[in-house]
Amino acid sequence: MDKLFAITLDVGSSLANKTGTWRTYRPVYVDRLPPCNNQCPAGENIQAWLYLAEEGRYEDAWRKIMEENPFPAIMGRVCYHTCESACNRGALDEAVGINGVERFLGDQAIKHEWRIEPGSPTGRRVLVVGAGPAGLSCAYHLARLGHAVTVLEGADKAGGMVRYSIPKYRMPREKLNQEIKRIADMGVEIRLSSPVSDLAAEMKKGRYDAAFVAVGAQLGRHLPLPSSGGVAVLDAVQILRDLEHEEAVPLRGRVIVYGGGNTAFDVARSAVRLGALESLVVYRRTREKMPAHRSEIREALEEGVTLRCLSTITEVGTGAVTIERMELDAKGRSQPTGEREMIPATTVVLALGQDTDLGLLTGVPGLRVENGLVQVDRNLATGATGIWAGGDIVPADRNATVAIGHGKKAARQIDAWLRGEVLRRPAKPELASADMMNTWYYSDAPRAIRPILEAVRRTSGFAEVVGDYDEGTALYEARRCMSCGNCFECDNCYGVCPDNAVIKLGPGERFEFNYDYCKGCGVCISECPCGAIRRVPEAI
Repeated sequence: MDKLFAITLDVGSSLANKTGTWRTYRPVYVDRLPPCNNQCPAGENIQAWLYLAEEGRYEDAWRKIMEENPFPAIMGRVCYHTCESACNRGALDEAVGINGVERFLGDQAIKHEWRIEPGSPTGRRVLVVGAGPAGLSCAYHLARLGHAVTVLEGADKAGGMVRYSIPKYRMPREKLNQEIKRIADMGVEIRLSSPVSDLAAEMKKGRYDAAFVAVGAQLGRHLPLPSSGGVAVLDAVQILRDLEHEEAVPLRGRVIVYGGGNTAFDVARSAVRLGALESLVVYRRTREKMPAHRSEIREALEEGVTLRCLSTITEVGTGAVTIERMELDAKGRSQPTGEREMIPATTVVLALGQDTDLGLLTGVPGLRVENGLVQVDRNLATGATGIWAGGDIVPADRNATVAIGHGKKAARQIDAWLRGEVLRRPAKPELASADMMNTWYYSDAPRAIRPILEAVRRTSGFAEVVGDYDEGTALYEARRCMSCGNCFECDNCYGVCPDNAVIKLGPGERFEFNYDYCKGCGVCISECPCGAIRRVPEAI
């Protein structure tokens, strides 16, 4: 038997006095769901890979990420890390720099050429349409499960909207290319410049057993503005695509970008880098209502982009546009005021959102499209047998992290379907909320600041704006994790138990209670730093 801790009574009398008979409530060790994990659209086990990273086990941490997300170097740059907004550490000082650590691990994998092996071949073939984040994520997970995967992509490069809508200053292409290459090296066939016009015919021709459709929303949304033809009116999606192809882009002179999303700011910031005299974003609602991420707006303003909120473009004239001022009504909606002014302009760029081209799905039995979106069930299955869909073409938030999660979910559902099984979702554990934490046990450790180029330097070209954590900073940030809801063997419960009822099971094995001696006083619960012990009524 393990030696008991700090026994002050005679051993015999202590063991004879089974204080567990007094108990009306008992403590139970639990594993709660960390809020960062719960928030991640890609379903990463963030807490687990942070734990591995803080021990310096970088490859193990990377492989833990890769169980859910094949793109840590990409997502360490373009994900808007909502996990950090949910981080309980924010109640103590500031959230853990999860995104920066993920980027560090992703870059380590590229540097050291870590690889993922495919699964044992199943003999089943799956078609993926679209080589964006959703399609490539699905292909990756299917390959890990042993299926043969062919990805058909209409563009001449893989990456989808990560490549064609996110400029190089946010997403360096060498990192994007390396993470895509890793998937190809697993045996996934990626055919470029291969658009699909008829999904049913393509499946029949290739003798595919199932398909995942993730063609993305790659058509710019247009607005019929009255125009005299004196000012060029361009599409933001096409502008960013031309930038990727290094074609001449007419973003000189006075550029006005109409819209308030990330795409609008990517165009406006690109215009500054290309030497525009002025780069102005016009948005019909308030700045607080802008869908663009806060960091995008902040960095754009630092670089010289200007904003005109509560404004709308009513007419494009010769050398100028007409702007109408808006105001909020009693319900907070923007309404026209009739107050107009003309401002000089060389180019107007429409960044009003994207639409989908779903012509390839015409005539597929059972597949339903409403309002330009493919209707799917909770498992991303369409009404057509053997066909799943995800990413921007289904009803969901439109961002790369969500798309990656869709690809993973679809792959696992397709695998189960091909095996004649039904994939059951495990019950979701209780969330580890901030009020369960004893934050005074944790040392003060302010969040590390990620390096960022000075505005004057970053506007001179398309060099990456946000820098990397070095190894020391990545370790520091990983160690700021409080292990919310999950025991990390701090020994507090073992040390404070007055009845010596906590038994250590060895490194990595945690603890258990000896209920013969636990009288249910609850001291262990109140002193657990991370909320990993629950109080439950004693069975009668």
